[in-house]
This record gives sequence, structure tokens and C-alpha cells, in this order.
Amino acid sequence: MSYFELKQDGNVFILTMINGDKDNTFTLEFLNELNAHLDEVSLSTGNKAFIMTSSHPKTYSTGINLDWLMTQSPEQMKFFVDTLDKTLIRLALLNLPTIACITGNCYAGAAIMVCAFDFRFMREDRGRFCFPEVNIRIPFTEVMDEIIDLLPNKQGLKTLALTGQAMGGLECKAKDVADEIYSQEALPIKTLEFAKAMAEKDRSTYTRIKYGLKPRIFARKDQK
Repeated sequence: MSYFELKQDGNVFILTMINGDKDNTFTLEFLNELNAHLDEVSLSTGNKAFIMTSSHPKTYSTGINLDWLMTQSPEQMKFFVDTLDKTLIRLALLNLPTIACITGNCYAGAAIMVCAFDFRFMREDRGRFCFPEVNIRIPFTEVMDEIIDLLPNKQGLKTLALTGQAMGGLECKAKDVADEIYSQEALPIKTLEFAKAMAEKDRSTYTRIKYGLKPRIFARKDQK
């Protein structure tokens, strides 16, 4: 089973999750395929940018596949969570501009994951962003705490993390969760336009500045 399609549009990598009818949920196989694509992106040369999106108009991802996870042994569960933590660190420190193009509902592990991106663009008219962990009795890992802390609006972060409230695009924009919000039709166009502009930045300089803005995550770089 394939979970992604990777293509390039000029100097922009576009990684698309393709199982939206199954909520693009995370399994170990999902993470392994994601990391294989991140290998290609990170090892590329020249100035580039990276978008991660979904082919589904209503669903970005609902995070960890809990039904699958419950079939795993305690050792396998730990390995999966460790792999997820390392993937979050890797995404946060990816050596080029990164943009999450959030096409619809973005819940739980997926909401945590997009916090690792440099920028988040969302639909304004449909879809919700939510950290439901407080409601489903699954606390964040230490790495996840540091990843969600990358959100700039700490009041908004507190509301999301402690209440489990689901926010739409307009509220996410108001609370600085989303950098920009657009209609369904405009979202991929505007995201690509922005990514192409960011791909003109000197990659080495951009990466060094990014690391400086994420010192706690950068201190974990050897965990990637």
C-alpha cells in the first residue's frame, strides 16, 4: 500500500497524502514511507521548498491509526512512538522552507505534525484543527510538547491543548495557528505561489536561521 505521491513543480517538492478516504492515518508503514520521501527531499541540491498536502478535499489527516496501534505489542508501540518523535524532529529541522497545505480536518498526531512545519496554510471554509489528546487520555510525549510549542500564540496553544477544542480556519488564523487561510479552490494555488517564492531563498542561510528559531528542537538533532 502506498501512502504518498511525491512530485516537483519547478523548485518545489509537493508530497501528497493519497489515502484521505481512510483519513491518511499514521502507521509504521506510513512513517517509513514518509521518511523515505524526506530522504529524497533533504538530499536534493539547490534552493528548494517543500509542501505536504492531501488529495482529499475534506481530510488532511486524523493522525495515528489507533485501531492499528492497539494491535501492536508494547515493544512495537514504543518503537512506533519513538519513530514518530524522530519524524517530527526531522520535519521541524528539514533543510528548506516547509509549508503544510491543510485541505480539511487535521486532528491529533497530524495537528502535532503540522506544527513542525515553518508555515501552515488552511482552508477557511471547511475542516477543523484539533488536539483531542486531553479527551482521549493520550498525553503528548516530551518531543510532541516541544513541537506544539512552536506555535507562536501561547494562549491559542493552551486552549487547543487543554480543552481539546476543534477550531476552523478563521479561528486558527486569528490565533496564529494558520499563517494564511483560503477557499478550497485558492488554497493549493496560493500555497504553491508562496512555496515558489520561498524556494528563491538561499537554502543554507534559511536553514541556519530556522535552526536558530527552534533551539530546543535543534538540540535534539541527533535523534533524527
